Amino acid sequence: MSLFRLPATYADAAAFRDRLEEIDPALGCVDEATGAAGPMGQPLEHRGHNLANRWAIHPMEGWDGHTDGLPSEDTLRRWRNFGKSGAALIWGGEAFAVCPEGRANPNQLHRGSSDDVATGLRRLFEELRAGQAEAGLAHKQSLVGLQLTHSGRWSQPTPDGPAPLVLRRHPALDKRVGITDDTALLSDADLEALPAMYAECALMAQDAGFDFVDVKCCHGYLLHECLAARNRPGPYGGSFENRTRLFTDIVAAVRASCPGMEIGVRVSITDQIPGAEPADEEDSDEDGFGIASMDEPFAFLSLLQDMDIRLVNLTIGSPYYCPAVQRPAAFAPSDGTPPTSDPLLEVARHLRLMRQCKAAFENLVLVGTGYSYLQEHLARVAEYEVGAGHVDFVGLGRLVLAYPEYPIDHLAGRTPERKRICRTFSDCTTGPRNGMQSGCYPLDPVYNARAEARVIQAMRPTSNRKKGKPS
Repeated sequence: MSLFRLPATYADAAAFRDRLEEIDPALGCVDEATGAAGPMGQPLEHRGHNLANRWAIHPMEGWDGHTDGLPSEDTLRRWRNFGKSGAALIWGGEAFAVCPEGRANPNQLHRGSSDDVATGLRRLFEELRAGQAEAGLAHKQSLVGLQLTHSGRWSQPTPDGPAPLVLRRHPALDKRVGITDDTALLSDADLEALPAMYAECALMAQDAGFDFVDVKCCHGYLLHECLAARNRPGPYGGSFENRTRLFTDIVAAVRASCPGMEIGVRVSITDQIPGAEPADEEDSDEDGFGIASMDEPFAFLSLLQDMDIRLVNLTIGSPYYCPAVQRPAAFAPSDGTPPTSDPLLEVARHLRLMRQCKAAFENLVLVGTGYSYLQEHLARVAEYEVGAGHVDFVGLGRLVLAYPEYPIDHLAGRTPERKRICRTFSDCTTGPRNGMQSGCYPLDPVYNARAEARVIQAMRPTSNRKKGKPS
């Protein structure tokens, strides 16, 4: 007998609402999605932009750029599709590495070996604008950003394997990437050089037309790890002030180089690291950020508010060490294990944490995560959460790889195309984990036609292939 039911197996909104309320009586969904007339169609004014709706597109790594840092045709297609979505907020669109050694994969876009990187960024922006024109979205009705990142512990700039660069030692996480000594530790001088790199990339983004840059602080990458570097000596570890120093220095450098450039932050607002489970002791957060208490996450949001950073995208944990929490899914990627409990429990965790943060920081513009798993009930839950003021924008990631028009279809009152709705097969993760591009191989006809689709299908864990649909 299966442990859980897929959202698609609930017959109607009432049955799905019963399940949500069973998890938490405060959760819910609307009976019928109302499209543009409902909460998701309400505009939001932000610093001169009257954003047309409450849909956002999350940043994603396509593993599909060229090794010199330039976008491929697949990258450009993805960005045009982001524009065609009709979503008013394009959050970073892409994780763009500020230096070659900070790439999470050899094909990640980055600032490095090519003099044409600025031209590549302009091409991305132009493709996105072309897609928005198709969707009828005017410039001032949207906000477009570029996510700037350094992968830190999870860096792998060549096919030769992991090349981690870390701020701190951690037994469980070190083992994951083969760290056995201190040679992977970044020096204070290494960290002091980073703000200038972020500023240079932000200036290129500004020149290309982007409205903001996202200084990425999530998913176990460098700046997220910095927030938990309590055991690091010196100016970048120990106290909360020290652990946020690199972030504040980067923000200052970007603002000095790019007057008028807006800054956003995607942050893992809580974590779940192997070997760092919550405990009763006061130091139960010792190994991570926001594991047992929201005190420091709230302190970080207060810091953002004090720095006049209003755009904040909240996520949880990391796809490398707690994927079931970070990205709820019914099926595991090739290197994962099947869910041991209902993924809706993790969706509920995302929703509850967002509610906590929005209640405490009403002036921040908050983007929510974890919605793609909801499938047929996604828009109903989105309208419920936005309508109640629990979140400002609902972010979509993997769902738009095969169904970029989902937001605009919802706003137009069209019934979603069931055959294009993400079923969380995790093939978009299996591909990159095995040196291939990230894409929706089951549902996107362009990717499904490729030989890699058959290879990835064969890589699916036996449990995925046998059970088909949990019921």
